[in-house]
Amino acid sequence: MKRVLGLAAWCAGLLFFAPVAWMVLTSLHSEPDAATNPPSPAAPITFDGYAEFFDSAPWPPLINSLSASIGSTLLVLLLAIPAAYALSIKKVDKWSDVLFFFLSTKMLPVVAGLLPIYLVAQHTGMLDNISFLVVLYTSMNLPIAVWLMRSFLAEVPGEILEAAALDGAGLVTTLRRVVAPVAMPGIAATSLICFIFSWNELLFARVLTGVVAGTAPVYLTGFVTSQGLFLAKVCAAAVVVSLPVLVAGFAAQDKLVQGLSLGAVK
Repeated sequence: MKRVLGLAAWCAGLLFFAPVAWMVLTSLHSEPDAATNPPSPAAPITFDGYAEFFDSAPWPPLINSLSASIGSTLLVLLLAIPAAYALSIKKVDKWSDVLFFFLSTKMLPVVAGLLPIYLVAQHTGMLDNISFLVVLYTSMNLPIAVWLMRSFLAEVPGEILEAAALDGAGLVTTLRRVVAPVAMPGIAATSLICFIFSWNELLFARVLTGVVAGTAPVYLTGFVTSQGLFLAKVCAAAVVVSLPVLVAGFAAQDKLVQGLSLGAVK
């Protein structure tokens, strides 16, 4: 039975990896070879797609995406950790209603809030502004971050908190020196998830930004044209745009596994 489950897990992993392998393979071919379906592994390898991508000055959109993703993730953690502390350790009144309110904000379709948010940005002069994206991504990721951090902080031993209180530690000291080190795997997992969501966001960035604050996903769509062949360039750009997320995931792999499995075994 274990062998069957192991084989099924490998098959599922390969199934999820197949589109990524297809994308990488296509990015290493010339445009005529990339247009074949499926791309031939025997086709000549070329880096023309990557050369064209880097020759098109992609650094401003990449920096914008990095700034928006890192800035919003830091703000999310700054707000989510105290909120999760109040909902898990020092529970406030009607904490379950508060959690449901956070969850209910994710029930609204994203496109339904597009026009109001656009009008707000227009009237406040924040269109094509990276700071507006930081605030927007923070509000979008905060509910799920609170839910995740609540489950992580609920696993912090109460004895440690009682000892900190006896030593006269205040709220900020308790969060910074007691709660944060214990819940660091959960914080890393939450940070990575929020970073990925912010980095991959396209709809709002496409509508709310232009030349100045355009992000990497928006820049990526510019390679799709109605004339000529573009698959190799698009795949090469997609590989480069995906690298920061992959690097962050591998760098935080140990803490990510610990954080996502935190509380799974009592």
